[in-house]
Amino acid sequence: MTNENTTEKPRNLIKWILDLGIFIGFLIAMEPRSTGIAIHEWLPLAGLATILVHLLLNWEWIAQVTKRLFGRTSGRARINYVLNWLLFLDGTLLMLSGILISEVVLPALGISLPAGFAWRELHDLSANISLLLLGLHTALHWNWIVCAFKSHIARPILRAFTKRARQAEEGVA
Repeated sequence: MTNENTTEKPRNLIKWILDLGIFIGFLIAMEPRSTGIAIHEWLPLAGLATILVHLLLNWEWIAQVTKRLFGRTSGRARINYVLNWLLFLDGTLLMLSGILISEVVLPALGISLPAGFAWRELHDLSANISLLLLGLHTALHWNWIVCAFKSHIARPILRAFTKRARQAEEGVA
């Protein structure tokens, strides 16, 4: 096993856990009637740090594809790259509009903004677009998600159970 493989495996686990957290957090934030407006507003702000770490962990890929975007790279990488930028831009619009219509976060910080413009409609539209883009992003990465789950979750659990079963058999025999 090379040094690259030994460092890549824990890194992939971290990426998988972060991505799962982002995905679950997004789904929770998408339903403010179930969680309440405070969670709807604070959770995405807390998730910004997780998204930043996600981007940093994938920065090498971002840099490489950016350099090769109009040169030699796969169509799938180009689609993924464009989709990621759309997610980033839409997520920025979603966060900005959410902050501007905030009912909890801004008042908690002592900030009040005049009502107006179409921020709520823009927020709702960008939330729906985010849901679509996140679904496409998840679909594009489904193979990696399943492989990482098997490698980091399913196989270790299976190994633990089979090891205990063998130990139990040896203890009985």
